[in-house]
Amino acid sequence: MSKHPGTGRLITGIAWAVLLLGLWLWGRGATDVSLSGPATGDAAAVGRPFGAELPAAHKPVKGAKPQRVDVAALRIQAPVVARGLDGGGAVDPPPYDQAGVVGWYGGGARPGERGTSLFVGHVDTETRPAVFYHLSEAKPGDTVKVVRDDGSIAAFTVDEVEVYDRAHFDPAKAYGPHDPDRAELRLITCGGTFDKASRTYTANVVVSAYLSGVQEPSHKAG
Repeated sequence: MSKHPGTGRLITGIAWAVLLLGLWLWGRGATDVSLSGPATGDAAAVGRPFGAELPAAHKPVKGAKPQRVDVAALRIQAPVVARGLDGGGAVDPPPYDQAGVVGWYGGGARPGERGTSLFVGHVDTETRPAVFYHLSEAKPGDTVKVVRDDGSIAAFTVDEVEVYDRAHFDPAKAYGPHDPDRAELRLITCGGTFDKASRTYTANVVVSAYLSGVQEPSHKAG
């Protein structure tokens, strides 16, 4: 993946407005793609490795706020902060001086509960890689662990990785639930190529995952 420093928003305000309507309708509950590969058209996807079996989905649990996200396969270990919308209607990622922090859309689903929980992060800054620099390397079967404020750890399994062209972005397709009865997660960052004129990326990397396990706090486990 070619990673260029930039300051583009993750997606347009109009797209996020449509997404937010979709999240409301879905009820709070509503890529690793190598970009040197086939990343043309509206979306490019990485499929499940041949013969690989993904774990069964865990039933949704009571929602709790995320505190940290860990993805060992992608070398991601980062604190999570709740974020709202910016002035243009887009989910506001953490500022560039906190490029190692992941933003969670606090107006949507909490990780673990039924619905789609949205995590956003920068791919880079003007001077260095950021928290989701390796997100495009995700593969189906990777585990995303979310430490929650009730002391539990919600484990999500990646089942889809896609790169969506901003010029034909469909938020309902990108962020809509794969299964409305599951607890799902999206990890989102910039992708494609960096347009120096507009200082934005041409695409978005969207990693989709579903709840596959929950580790309860130690004082409950005994």
